Amino acid sequence: MASLMGGSEKAEQVINDLNGIIFKTPQSGTISENSYTGWQTADEYLSGNVRIKLEQAQKMAEQYPEFDVNVTALEKVQPKDLEASEIEVRIAASWIEPKYYKQFLFELLETPMYYGYSDIDVIYSDITNIWNVKGKSVNSNNTLATVTYGTTRMNAYTIFEKTLNQQDIKIYDTITNDNVEKKVLNIKETTIIQQKQEAMEQAFQEWIWKDPQRRRILCEKYNRIFNSTVPRKYDGSHITFVGMNPEITLQPHQKNGVARVLYGQNTLLAYCVGSGKTFTMAAAAMESKRLGLCQKSMFVVPNHLTEQWGREFLQLYTGANILVATKKDFEPLNRKKFCSRIATGEYDAVIIGHTQFEKIPLSKQRQKQNIQQQLDDIENGIKELTAERAERFQIKQLEKTKKNLEAKLEKLNDDTKKDDVITFEELGIDRLFVDEAHNYKNLFLYTKMRNVAGISQTEAQKSSDMYAKCRYLDEITEGKGVTFATGTPISNSITELYTMMKYLQYDMLEQNNMTFFDCFAASFGQKVTALEIAPEGTGFRFKTRFARFYNLPELMNLWKEATDIQTADMLKLPVPEVEYITVQTEPSQIQKDMVKKLGKRADKVRKRQVDVKIDNLLSITNDGRKLALDQRLMNPLLPDDPDSKVNACVKNVFEMWQKSSAVKGTQIIFCDRAAMRCCT
Repeated sequence: MASLMGGSEKAEQVINDLNGIIFKTPQSGTISENSYTGWQTADEYLSGNVRIKLEQAQKMAEQYPEFDVNVTALEKVQPKDLEASEIEVRIAASWIEPKYYKQFLFELLETPMYYGYSDIDVIYSDITNIWNVKGKSVNSNNTLATVTYGTTRMNAYTIFEKTLNQQDIKIYDTITNDNVEKKVLNIKETTIIQQKQEAMEQAFQEWIWKDPQRRRILCEKYNRIFNSTVPRKYDGSHITFVGMNPEITLQPHQKNGVARVLYGQNTLLAYCVGSGKTFTMAAAAMESKRLGLCQKSMFVVPNHLTEQWGREFLQLYTGANILVATKKDFEPLNRKKFCSRIATGEYDAVIIGHTQFEKIPLSKQRQKQNIQQQLDDIENGIKELTAERAERFQIKQLEKTKKNLEAKLEKLNDDTKKDDVITFEELGIDRLFVDEAHNYKNLFLYTKMRNVAGISQTEAQKSSDMYAKCRYLDEITEGKGVTFATGTPISNSITELYTMMKYLQYDMLEQNNMTFFDCFAASFGQKVTALEIAPEGTGFRFKTRFARFYNLPELMNLWKEATDIQTADMLKLPVPEVEYITVQTEPSQIQKDMVKKLGKRADKVRKRQVDVKIDNLLSITNDGRKLALDQRLMNPLLPDDPDSKVNACVKNVFEMWQKSSAVKGTQIIFCDRAAMRCCT
């Protein structure tokens, strides 16, 4: 700016004229030391973790008064401190120090002083994320531990340890039939134990804020960790979009989305259908290259949309040099050639399908490095648990994971199959755009919770591959090289939110000690047990789900650091008028009889009386959906029920068609909620 005004001597005038609009960061030194670097605009500097920024500015202002303007501006944007009544805390929250859990346990159970504090302790492992209550059986004669908050089958110290590890408690009896031992759930004892667990949870919530000094310390810590973030507001109205088709004008929310990708960290464009994700990402890629923020962008899109993406990209930027992958390009004979074209070509963008992206591997060296790092952490965890004399099953769990990782490492070290395929690192990709990113939600997560619906520990290879590549791009771009786009970032479970954060905000999770899912869930999620219909439709059952959030405002502030949310209500998109007509049908006697058979099949599966290859719950629920639609889908020889859903659909659709046939462009959509099917 100074050079445009006539020379470097104008720098001081520029600084004075832009006072309060731009700020010099304390880390870059003083203005007298270096007046040309370290400047940030107000929207960037006055957002993010403003508490840490204020501490840094105050420290510098003590010696250099020029930073007083930083202090004044940051003080105005500090989030309001939350009081104890606004913070929800549960047992297992990782931000609460073990000493407080130990203090609560001793006060609740009135543990005798003469041996309790030396023999009983509450220990937490940062490496394995496992809580351990040492000396659970020392105070076995304590009535509070075995009657009030526990039972003779499981005392309060053990219950507290399982609660810290967010594990459901179940009591099993061992029954012997024909010299074969079998464990059977003791429903009565389990119910009693769970009631004791709930009583302990309630007692903890009443105790945690009771002491004024403890309340002050914990409130300060919570505010410092979770209530320090101010989401940045991005304004893209100034962007000129050089080379864009003049016949196309981006909407304000699209320009703001481009600004977020250009100026922010990793981004999730959570745009509803029809809001323009394609043009937003294409414009962001072209502007990133024009401004020198990246050299080559890659777009990973659904397989059937690669050519459509290419057409729309060229529609927006007619002069763009793009490479669009076809199905032939990734056949074994052509894959190396195509990857070589990506590596050697100066493309504005490379567009490939999801499955094609999986076929481009990371280098073996990087894969070995990642596995070895996990092995080191697990070995340290095993040593730590062994020293603390933790339960054997916890150690065995880690040993099993270690064995699987060693097998993967051995496979990578096997040089009998040499492959000279070009690796992802060699392609020169430094910015990645992923369309329909919800397809990568099935990322492996380690949790100590068991039998909780909505929490899956299955691992999809494509998700693990995507995660490894995102971590690589984080390294070379300092967390600015990945953009996800999806209209459904969260549809079923809290794990989906955590997964997206792990892809895009790993450093934030690490900074706040939430890299383990259990730590994240203990701070923001709650398990809910409710009565629901069994999958086979023959009765009800109690099911535990991780489906409720708390401390939601703080969670949303962290989430919005990377997420641009645009819903249909926010954008007010033009949509057709909809008339909803609900038609209820009654099941036939044949359907009722067949549903009973489904229930019997489900009982056999649960009791493990049938091989899962022969029958399983997934097959049963699928049959139930078909049966709900029309009984002939189960057996074509069955009679046609005039009141079936198929017949009701045909009848009502015909009547609606007669009413709306004069209206051009009318669509009729039939949705069967029970069968989870729709047709147009």
